[in-house]
Amino acid sequence: MSDPLSLSIIIPVWREAAAITETLTALGSVRRAGHEVIVVDAGSDDGTASLARPLCDRVVQSGKGRAVQMNAGADAARGNVLLFLHADTRLPDDAMTRLEAFAETGNAWGRFDVRLSGQRPLFRIIAWLMNQRSRLTGICTGDQAMFVRRDVFEALYGFREQPLMEDIELARRLCLVSRPFCVESPVVTDSRRWEKHGPWRTIFLMWRLRWRYWRGESPESLAREYRSDVRTG
Repeated sequence: MSDPLSLSIIIPVWREAAAITETLTALGSVRRAGHEVIVVDAGSDDGTASLARPLCDRVVQSGKGRAVQMNAGADAARGNVLLFLHADTRLPDDAMTRLEAFAETGNAWGRFDVRLSGQRPLFRIIAWLMNQRSRLTGICTGDQAMFVRRDVFEALYGFREQPLMEDIELARRLCLVSRPFCVESPVVTDSRRWEKHGPWRTIFLMWRLRWRYWRGESPESLAREYRSDVRTG
């Protein structure tokens, strides 16, 4: 018989003062059900950690970089399932029911479908394409709130501490263990990045970087281009 679900939600943050209160307030029911929420701050100078502390179980300080932060959060976690959530992403109302169903399966890991918060019809098309790509390949991104059994995460030594594509890199290795458990109820992720830089430009940038990563280009060089593109957008 499977162990009951014990969930640790790990949220890497840096300068998220504008969003962190709303994000953590939305997770209040998860904490009241006995699960834990861990915020991993990379030295924010805008008060993010102070705002988060009363609304989560623990604030962990770490070096910068999502992979570094998520590994630090996993080290501090007590749950038997780890869920990695971006600070601008909201879980669906039935998330706990779906995660309890996952806990009863033989799957090592899983992810949610995704929906962008913006109301433009194009955003619905983008989300549909992201979800279909994930179903076909088994690969997911951090926007899809990846979750993984703690023992599997530890056996794989967690995220590779690289500056970009750490989510895709771990998903590749997890696919060697099992297919993902796919939750059709979508997480809702903020569309501000798409709106700020333009949806077509953002799509082209991300697919170009992903294609080059699949061809073996280093995450370090891709991260430099990503940061340069975002700054000038």
